[in-house]
Parts: sequence; C-alpha cells; structure tokens
Amino acid sequence: MRRLPSLGAEERRDAGASANHLKTVLDEALERRRAELGASVPVPALLDPSMPGRHQWIGAKHPVTMVIEEIAEIFRELGFTIATGPEAETEWYNFVSLNFPADHPAMDMHDTLYLESGALLRTHTSPVQVRTLQAYPPPVRVLIPGNAYRRDFFDPSHAPGFAQIEGLSVDEGITFVDFKATLSNFANRFYGRTKTRFRPSYFPFTEPSAEMDVECRICAGQGCPSCKQTGWIEILGSGMVHPAVLEATGVDSERYTGWAFGMGPARIAIARHGIPDIRLFYDSDVRFLEQFT
Repeated sequence: MRRLPSLGAEERRDAGASANHLKTVLDEALERRRAELGASVPVPALLDPSMPGRHQWIGAKHPVTMVIEEIAEIFRELGFTIATGPEAETEWYNFVSLNFPADHPAMDMHDTLYLESGALLRTHTSPVQVRTLQAYPPPVRVLIPGNAYRRDFFDPSHAPGFAQIEGLSVDEGITFVDFKATLSNFANRFYGRTKTRFRPSYFPFTEPSAEMDVECRICAGQGCPSCKQTGWIEILGSGMVHPAVLEATGVDSERYTGWAFGMGPARIAIARHGIPDIRLFYDSDVRFLEQFT
C-alpha cells in the first residue's frame, strides 16, 4: 500500500484492488481463528482479572555479603586494604606460625577438616595475616574477608562453613588504646550509637586478648535465645599480636607491635537485623532473601 503512489495509473488500480482483497482475506482469517480459540478454551482459563499479578524476583545480594561490603568500606576509610589467601592451608600457616601449641585441641581431627594431601581447610582467615607480613614490611593495615571451615554443629548460632573477616594493623608504637578505639569506632559506625564491651579472653596468637560484644538488638539487652539470655552478642575476638607471631613472619617484635581481630559477618548480620537463626542464611529461601533487596 505504501508503494501505490509510485506506480502508474493502470498499475495503481490493479495493485490497489489486489492489496485490498488480500487485506480482507487476512482480516476474515484472523477473526475466524479468534472465534475458534474463544470457543475451545473457557474464558476464565485465559484471564482471571481477580487474581493478583505474578511477582518476579529479580535477585539481591545476600545479607552476609552486604555486611562484608559495608565493613570493608568502613575500614577502607581508616586506611585498610583488602588481602586474601588460599582456603586450603598447611599446618604451619594455620597453626604453628600463629603460636598454637602442638597439643592444642583445635588441631584435633574432631575440630579441623584435614585433606588427604596432608593439608587442611583453614579454620580461620588468620593465615593470611602471616602471609601478608611475610610479603610486606610494616607498616601494614589489612582487612581479610574469606571463608573458614570447622567441624561444628549446625545450630541457631553456628555453622561448619562460614564467612569471616579479620583485620591486622602492625607498626611502630601501636598500643591497646589504638586497638580499642578503632573497634569501638567501627561498632558505632556500623550499628549506630551502641553499647560495647571488651571481655578478657585467650587466643594463642594475641596477648593480651579480648572478645568484643555489642548490646543485643533483638531484646535490647534484656536477654533472649539469640544472645543466650546475656543481653550481649559477641561480634569478634581480638587482641595485641603475640610477639611469637611477629617473629615467625620475620618481623622484629622489639621494634613493631600490632593488633588483630576476627569477626563473623553472619553473627553481625544477626545482631543488626534481628534474625533469630543463623541457618536462615543457608536455606536459599527467596522469601527470606528478598527482604534485603
């Protein structure tokens, strides 16, 4: 039809008649087919206007991933860079270099997943601290996100495979005051103004050692199953880097000091969002995950 104006008078008359005839034939065939389909399929099966529209889930980052990214951004602003390392490690990197005694229970097979090659799945991301100090001389400030593995029961607050974030700062003149101030600043940046506490603890690779808690956001410090009725949620273990660890990596412990921490982003996500069971993070339930889009 668009080409008709370009044709001569005789051709235009014949072409116009043919095109109009074809259009009529096609319109009639289309209407017949519509009538056939309408007669063979009940109308309600084609369209029920009373039904809600289908929701299409477009995907979202996992809440633990979002926590890791937010923590990384906070520490990046404090001068920390990201460091990573292998998940399959040797005993030297995972235990010996970190001042674990040979009879430490963490080295037993009922706690650690050993591989046939004689290696093991790292039980924490601390081996990356050792590798970093071997590769770079102080001053060092690194944040180490990654996965760790332990023979653990699957319960509301534990999992055998889990994400972990560690931090390490080594330089001349670093004290416990620097360490406590930095972590308190992190807690208030991440949670908003919140109560924190440091409890004495023991880790082979730090001395002195402390565990850091924040007030439970589920019960506001009153006590509930998530905080085991204490009113507090433990978010990380920390302390001043043990001189033996510095010496194992070739760093002069008489000249340099440092602090380190390790935290579980899943526990932090629990405390932040008021999630009652860590196992929800492993279910891949779209109804749960889409709440964090």
